[in-house]
Amino acid sequence: MSEAETTIEKIHETAKAEFLKKGFRGASLRNIVKQAGVTTGAFYGYYKSKEELFDALVEEHYNTFIGMYEKTQKDFTFLSPEEQIEKMGKMSGETLQKMMKYAFEHKDAFRLLLGSSEGTKYENMVHDMVETEVEATHAFAGVTEKLGYPKYCVDSTLEHILVSGLFSAFFEMVIHDVPYEKATECLRELRDFYTAGWQKIMGF
Repeated sequence: MSEAETTIEKIHETAKAEFLKKGFRGASLRNIVKQAGVTTGAFYGYYKSKEELFDALVEEHYNTFIGMYEKTQKDFTFLSPEEQIEKMGKMSGETLQKMMKYAFEHKDAFRLLLGSSEGTKYENMVHDMVETEVEATHAFAGVTEKLGYPKYCVDSTLEHILVSGLFSAFFEMVIHDVPYEKATECLRELRDFYTAGWQKIMGF
């Protein structure tokens, strides 16, 4: 490992600890630099700001994770109406398992995203996922109505609570370090529960 790589690794480790402890807003760049054993001038040779440093710790993982989620949402819309009915819950369940595996492989990054990102462009990650899921639910409801199923009439507040509940439960397992095997089993049961619930609500 080169000297530059070693220095960056030290900066990353101290930054991770500082952000996890104090959050992005409360983290001190001066303290990160000091704990890493580098000068302020040396730090700015690698990163222009605290924001750029936080990006270095989470951006790749955020993009990969959200990319998995958005790809499944898009792929689902390309299915025929009959296939959408048949695969309701199945595609998203498989993707959530992959997302869970990825999040567990990069736990520190996701703890930063979930608990330390206020004040960054990542702070609304969960909210944005909920909004995407709600929009996808509405689109799916339009498909089911065309197939003769009951009109979708779920109260918007209840809808938001239900979708938020799924993602909150998903991320709780990452935040609280639930053993991976137990987390995947919980996720399977969670998806079964939600799929059955939405099928009841949507009338099929």
